[in-house]
Amino acid sequence: MSDTPTRVLIADDQRLVRSGFRMILDARPDIEVVGEAADGAECVELARRLRPDVCLVDIRMPELDGLEVTRVLAGAATAEPMRVVVVTTFDQDDYVHEALRNGACGFLLKDASPALLVEAVEAAHRGDALISPAVTVRLLHRLETREAPDRARTPPAVLSERELGVARLVAVGRTNQEICAELHLSLGTVKTHLTNIQSKLGTRNRVEIAAWAWSTGAVPADHTG
Repeated sequence: MSDTPTRVLIADDQRLVRSGFRMILDARPDIEVVGEAADGAECVELARRLRPDVCLVDIRMPELDGLEVTRVLAGAATAEPMRVVVVTTFDQDDYVHEALRNGACGFLLKDASPALLVEAVEAAHRGDALISPAVTVRLLHRLETREAPDRARTPPAVLSERELGVARLVAVGRTNQEICAELHLSLGTVKTHLTNIQSKLGTRNRVEIAAWAWSTGAVPADHTG
């Protein structure tokens, strides 16, 4: 494991929020906050200059909102996409959906616990995006196929039964370790299944796997994990 701390950029127009996030993250020896931005334009400029490992981006900001910042830093057209975790409030489902389309690799509520904030940063850094059930389960199970990206039309049958089981657990917010425990698999096997799932579905991360699972009906409509 690398001794280099995970470098984080925080973007939020509220100084109190930025200070709170910085205090929590800087208390960790393996995380370093390398910059703060008070608006979207400043976030893009700092991100391009500092190249942080993870960007924590609020959705509602002046200059550029978090949706546009996410598209610029992590979108499909970006040559060197960064890992962006979107910070949102509970009633912003439409914004979260758009952020997912724009390349966000995780979602975090502003009132999340310090432990969840750290987990979101660590997950994003290792490419294992955090799916917070408090946000995404409620959001993703409402998606209709016509609203979802083309990958949503890929039928569940394309996956093996084991891969489908893994995809369902991803969709209801399970971490890799929790999937290991529930399916009695090794961590390496779970990671292999996730790689195969992404290849078969054409998805880039766990958030997109979850979107596919909900929008195709692979997860029962009444299943909340």
